[in-house]
Amino acid sequence: MTPPADLLLTGARIHTVDPDLPEAEALAVRDGRIVWVGPDAEAGRWAGPDTERIHAAGRLVLPGFIDAHNHVRLGSDEACVQLAGARTLEEIHERIWVWRTANPDAEWIEAEAFDYSALPGGRMPCAADLDPVTGDTPAIVLSYDVHTAWLNTAALHRLGVTRDRTDLPFGTAETDPATGEPTGFVKDFAVKGLSRDGHRALRELGVPWASPERQYRRLAKSLDDAIGYGITTVVEPQNSLDDLELFERARSEGRLRSRIVAALFHPRGTSDADLDAFADTARRFAGDRLRVGPLKLYIDDVVEPRTAALLEPYAGCGRHRGATFYPPEEFAELLAKLDARGFQCFVHATGDRGIRTVLDAVQHTRAVNGPRDARHQVVHVECLDPADVPRFAELGVVACMQPRHCAPEIAGPGQDWASNVGEERWHKAWPMRSLHEAGAVLAFSSDWNVAEMDPMVGIYTAVTRRPLTGDGPAWQPAETVDVATAVHGYTMGSAYANFLEQDRGSLTVGKAADFVVLSRDILAVAPEEIPGTVAETVVVAGEVVHRAA
Repeated sequence: MTPPADLLLTGARIHTVDPDLPEAEALAVRDGRIVWVGPDAEAGRWAGPDTERIHAAGRLVLPGFIDAHNHVRLGSDEACVQLAGARTLEEIHERIWVWRTANPDAEWIEAEAFDYSALPGGRMPCAADLDPVTGDTPAIVLSYDVHTAWLNTAALHRLGVTRDRTDLPFGTAETDPATGEPTGFVKDFAVKGLSRDGHRALRELGVPWASPERQYRRLAKSLDDAIGYGITTVVEPQNSLDDLELFERARSEGRLRSRIVAALFHPRGTSDADLDAFADTARRFAGDRLRVGPLKLYIDDVVEPRTAALLEPYAGCGRHRGATFYPPEEFAELLAKLDARGFQCFVHATGDRGIRTVLDAVQHTRAVNGPRDARHQVVHVECLDPADVPRFAELGVVACMQPRHCAPEIAGPGQDWASNVGEERWHKAWPMRSLHEAGAVLAFSSDWNVAEMDPMVGIYTAVTRRPLTGDGPAWQPAETVDVATAVHGYTMGSAYANFLEQDRGSLTVGKAADFVVLSRDILAVAPEEIPGTVAETVVVAGEVVHRAA
């Protein structure tokens, strides 16, 4: 006699993402794992007096979403001035003024999510742009991509930034070419400011944003949001060893309802002793709820402030084509070394030259070490030369992409990304369909808090490449994918990308019972109806962890 299930789901339209059984109506769970998938007519034999029942009433059920690149630890900070959507410098001033009026005793003014395009003439911001509304109170403003910081004059003094001290532990201060004085704009914040040393320096200098308590508040809120969106596995891509205690605290306080894969940051200068510590930590954190292991590296920066590495110069910028953080030969040797030690590497690369540098390094690594199932990732893949499209599948490299980033209102005509790259290269922008058709593995993600965390927003954008409002034309529509492919990118693609395909990514007998019941059938409705679809019920390891209000 079949022992009864702990949980029985019936009356569903289950899209399993398993080609051997693509559709079903019911599934049974015991001890946190799927023990049966099939038709409603056969579900009764799994029911017992203590079986928890979920009747889906015809709703679409999908595997739990796996967000392959989600900065839940960085998150969004409610204590900051919120600048998302501020389209002009005047609007930035107004929001800071309102916040300062409401917080007259604040020792720091901290703001987040400023958009580069809000500055007139395509220039980067400077301290003089902030001083009129911040006065003598030090102010730090983070860009929406958290790759740059913007300081006022008081913050330059407080943080010790001078013409003789521009190489900072938390970034690289730009200087005025005429005077040599720091402008207030700081590059490389994602590489340095978010590192272990950078966070420590900011904390020691008294920046409240960098304090452990503020970090934990951001993490806890982001984790609550993730499970509410049906994200049952989060890949947190950039952490130091110091940060892991935040996840342990979240687990002990019941806030870690999603599973976590935490990558460790490998900045330039990482030593062999650091690598030993990383490997030891990966062995200690190897559970299915909190796993540590991959390494995060950068090869270039971002297109908007023209710090990504391009094959040809930026539009209207003479010979400037950005730079890589490592010479290509050095990076190739570094990747070969890390690969030989068994590390999987997530490499941030946005420009076509940056991406090619990573692919060349993987090719070198395979020649030196021999091919292995490393599943190294190129993260972002924003501007990809067509000649490099087939190399992803050939080299076994995963394309970890964030569909929302290619939305017209973010990167399209009239925005800094499109203007800096130039129209003749727009065909290189986020080539999701080309990569998919060439056999590359697509792992989709949000890149929260750079963009919205909700997978519905990412899926909609991957399918339409239209503004979230639905108004206006698609941008580069030849690179759209269908809904099933987008769902695969958020489930099985991301599972494979993180060596989780035997345990997650599809609703298959033997796998973890992680699934989501959606309020709409996104595989059947018109694409414009996908945004706003709600995760009504979210299950992790057979336990209902979220129900929508």
